[in-house]
Amino acid sequence: MIIILVLFYILFPILLIYWTQKSTFINKVGAVVLAYGFGLLIGNIGIFPATSDVYHGLLEGKAALPSAKAEDLFSQGIITSSDLYSNQISSIQDMLLSFTIPLAIPLLLFSLDLRRWLRLAKKTFISLILALVSVVVVVYGGFFIFRDSIEHIDMVGGMIIGIYSGGTPNVASIAAGLGVLENNQELFIMTNTYDMVIGATCLLLLITVGQRIIGLVLPPFRIPEVTAEDVDVNAVTTDIDDYSGMFRRATILDLFKALGIAIGIFIIGAIMGGLAQMVLSGQTFMQALFNPHMAVLILVITSLGLAVSLIPKINKLTKTFQFGMYLIILFCLVMASMANLRDMFQIDYLNLFLYIFMVVYGSLVVHVLLSIPFKVDTDTMIISSTALVYSPPFVPVVASALKNKDVIISGLTIGILGYVLGNFLGIGTGKLLASFMP
Repeated sequence: MIIILVLFYILFPILLIYWTQKSTFINKVGAVVLAYGFGLLIGNIGIFPATSDVYHGLLEGKAALPSAKAEDLFSQGIITSSDLYSNQISSIQDMLLSFTIPLAIPLLLFSLDLRRWLRLAKKTFISLILALVSVVVVVYGGFFIFRDSIEHIDMVGGMIIGIYSGGTPNVASIAAGLGVLENNQELFIMTNTYDMVIGATCLLLLITVGQRIIGLVLPPFRIPEVTAEDVDVNAVTTDIDDYSGMFRRATILDLFKALGIAIGIFIIGAIMGGLAQMVLSGQTFMQALFNPHMAVLILVITSLGLAVSLIPKINKLTKTFQFGMYLIILFCLVMASMANLRDMFQIDYLNLFLYIFMVVYGSLVVHVLLSIPFKVDTDTMIISSTALVYSPPFVPVVASALKNKDVIISGLTIGILGYVLGNFLGIGTGKLLASFMP
């Protein structure tokens, strides 16, 4: 069954991507949301073996016990054969999680033409800064309100920053950097689940009545110096979500090259993270190398991925962004399948729901208020929030609802920069909030 499970994890995301390309409706739902849904289904219909309370207690929040320790506990009769089998499955899941995000980050960044976006939309930076300030203000405010009622709220705050500065790729990276994936997978799943539900209602409001309501306090849109006619917007926006041609020989060769570079970046990040762990914990280098400081690892990988994207030959490798998104979808599928819905939907998570609700709608209100003195127009403000919260693929959708194609350039610029800034801001926020914990 373990081999079948591994094949399922690797191949099913490809099927999800195929469905999104063949169905307009499924494409609107998105492969990431479907991966979460199917993962939760697989993990909660009784396919995986049940575990005992003793085994669950021995985990101490970790995904799995070391294989040798599990075998020893089984031989002593402390855990059951079902526990041992479950531990093997959890070890495979944990292994898949450990490499997907570190490899996905540079792959997502390789194709970003940062110089081009900086040239196209210099005047959008003020809206980007206001949007980031808004979410940071509300995250910190909510932290002090819910500090005593939400466990690991410092980690939640860091993840929420990731959600609202780049979406799933960023929040997964931040969760890895803050240690959420090692010790509290259910917290990651619940944070994302609540965000999807609350965020969907917010997006619906933005594309229906948002322009009219926000337009009561912000000025109308003015045609920018660089408009949609100055760049092939259609080519840019469709390429983000276009997986066609990934199995052509030339594309496969490019992806192998990109994967090799991503692995090299991963190794450098692991070495730097190992050195940081060695200094901080007093471990030997080899011990620290296999248990690197995840915040350092993620930030080094992000920095190197961005730096390498400035090399033309690497930047022109085809479908690297889509390859990175495939790994993100795989990550979401594995992570969701590890969640126990019976444990998740408890009254204990009510405050987490309220915190995320406060951040989603509170940051939107603060963003509007901050935009007034800076005279940011209505459409730019809406597209800024959309690009950061829902990621670049949603920009054309909202621009269409606004009946303003000229904001697409601004939105894409902000969304692209969100991918870059999110990891630094999210991990930094999580670490800083941890210092305020009682």
